[in-house]
Amino acid sequence: MGILAAGFLGVILLGGVLLWLPVCNQQPITFMDALFTSTTSVCVTGLVTVVPATQFTLVGKIVLLLLIQIGGLGIIGCATFFFLILRKKITVRERVLLHETYNSDSLGGIVGLVRKVIWGTFVVEGAGAVLYAFQFVPEYGVIKGIGYSIFHAVSAFCNAGIDILGENSFAGYVDNPVINITTMLLIILSGIGFTVWYDVIENGKRIYRKEVPKSWWFTRLRLHSKIAIVTTFFLLVFGTICFFFMEYQNPDTIGKMSFGDKILASMFQSVTTRTAGFYTVPQAALHEESKFLSCILMFIGGSPGGTAGGVKTTTIAMLILSCITVIRGGNDTECFGRRISHSDFRTGFSVVVIAFLTFLTGTFLITIIEPDQIPLIDIMFETASSMGTVGLTANLTPTLTRASQAVIMVLMYMGRLGPVSLALLFAGKANPRDRVRVLPEEKIMIG
Repeated sequence: MGILAAGFLGVILLGGVLLWLPVCNQQPITFMDALFTSTTSVCVTGLVTVVPATQFTLVGKIVLLLLIQIGGLGIIGCATFFFLILRKKITVRERVLLHETYNSDSLGGIVGLVRKVIWGTFVVEGAGAVLYAFQFVPEYGVIKGIGYSIFHAVSAFCNAGIDILGENSFAGYVDNPVINITTMLLIILSGIGFTVWYDVIENGKRIYRKEVPKSWWFTRLRLHSKIAIVTTFFLLVFGTICFFFMEYQNPDTIGKMSFGDKILASMFQSVTTRTAGFYTVPQAALHEESKFLSCILMFIGGSPGGTAGGVKTTTIAMLILSCITVIRGGNDTECFGRRISHSDFRTGFSVVVIAFLTFLTGTFLITIIEPDQIPLIDIMFETASSMGTVGLTANLTPTLTRASQAVIMVLMYMGRLGPVSLALLFAGKANPRDRVRVLPEEKIMIG
């Protein structure tokens, strides 16, 4: 884990230096802004202190694109990609790092999984770029339109949310089905996790070969895939319905739109809060209840094994199921006829606690640093967005003091590593003897 943490930090610093160079900028930029932009790119977040469309030259935008792609695939994944191209043998140590990066079940077949992840990423990003081209090529011309299509396909798939269109993200395309649907598909596909991809594909192959009946397309999936798919679907529908009704009469967001456009904008808002960062309605104009719901969705994030941040859908689903088990007086956490292990519960509980404490600490520090006139809900929105590597902001990021921006950078970095990685990073320094000793048990009062 230390290598992964150091790798991300090294790429961030290198990216900050590159983005600071005059060749990358159309106007002078401070190193703090360059470092912040590099951090948000590598951590695939999307919060920015400058406007990338007007700040960076073509070279700077290419650097941005590379940093986003590296951040999305992961440092070790990108290194493995080059090793595979050069036909270099992947050592056991490197396989262990890949195992930790992609949270796989075992070391067996890990290189094959990474190969599938890399090529799958490029295929889906390519398909997204083609779909974007139907809008951007007629609008900006062939060369610029293709460049915009590639950049935003990579940014959307990697859940970065960084755009080069201007100050208002995709707000100009709020009623454009091509931009909305393409972006949502890229966000959902990457956010649900690569392991779910290939589980669904393998199950589809078995059905195609008539090894199993079509009615088993869902029942024969792994438990992880079932939970990820069901939870993702529920959160997307729940978020869409809530945003639709809470913002229905808001003239500054969707109040003046047609019924169909209101549904499309509400759906996009629900999807983008799952760690994407693009927006089609101004986030600062959202009602407070909508911002609070956004904070919850950003805290949850996407599913494990993908490019999304947050505490993950499977973690939240498991904890809710565990609560239901306790209420019913049961012993085992069950789901789809399977028992979830106690070790998974402990890990999931630790993830949520660490993430929540990080969120509270970041919010507390910024409330101390910033003046009192900034609403608390906007600060919560900002910290949830940075910790969940989302990238949405209520127009707060550029106006924050440098100290608060430094807090945001730390939150983005911690969010990209993930609560589990942070816990393992510090746990690795503990005395090994303390991990195996058994102490006398004693009960305490709960509740």
